Amino acid sequence: MQIKIYFNEKPVYLCNKTDSNLKELQKHPDTVFIDELSTPAINSLLHEIKKESFHAGIILSSDFEKLKKSFFKHFTLIEAAGGIIQNEKKEILFIYRRNKWDLPKGKIEKKETPEIAAQREVEEETGVKELSLKKKIDETYHTYFDYGKHYLKITHWYYFTCSSQQQLQPQTEEDISEIKWFKTKDIKVPVANTYQNIKDILRVFFDTP
Repeated sequence: MQIKIYFNEKPVYLCNKTDSNLKELQKHPDTVFIDELSTPAINSLLHEIKKESFHAGIILSSDFEKLKKSFFKHFTLIEAAGGIIQNEKKEILFIYRRNKWDLPKGKIEKKETPEIAAQREVEEETGVKELSLKKKIDETYHTYFDYGKHYLKITHWYYFTCSSQQQLQPQTEEDISEIKWFKTKDIKVPVANTYQNIKDILRVFFDTP
C-alpha cells in the first residue's frame, strides 16, 4: 500500500513496500528514506522537508495502518471533496483561482457524506446543475500551514457528468475568476499551470478504464 502527501508540491510517500518508482526516487541524493517507525524518525523527516534542497521523502513500514496513524497525528486533519466534471463532448471543467487552474473542491461539512459535499462544492463554485455522480476516483493528500497550525488535507475525488448547455458562474468570494471547459486534446494547457495533486488525480482519471 502507498499514499503520497505533498508538502509545498514535494512528495512524501508512506508505504509498506517500495516499487520501481520509489526505488528510482531513492537514488536522488536529496531524497530522505526512513525505514523505522518512530516519532523521532518522523520528526527528523518533517525537519528535512523545510530545507530548500529537499527532493522527496519515503517512510517504509510493514504496518501501514500504524504508519499512517503515527504520521497523521502530527497534523490537524481536514477532509474535503471535489469533482472531475465531464460533459457530453468529453470536455473537463476547470476553475481558475489564485493564478492556478484547479478543480472544484471544498471542505466536507458536518453530517455530510463526501459524495454530497463534492456535488455541493462543484455546484457552488461553478454554478453547474443536474450533476450525475458516476463513481469515486481516488483521494489526494497535501499539507499547508495556517494560523499557526500544520494541516493535512485529505480530498475525496468523484467523477460527475453534466450537460454543457448551462450558465457557468464562478464563485468570486472563493477567489474563482474564471471557469472553462477544456477538450481532452487541450488538457495540457491547464495541467501546465496547476498543482501536483491535481495532476495526479487527472492521471488516475484518464488511466482508469
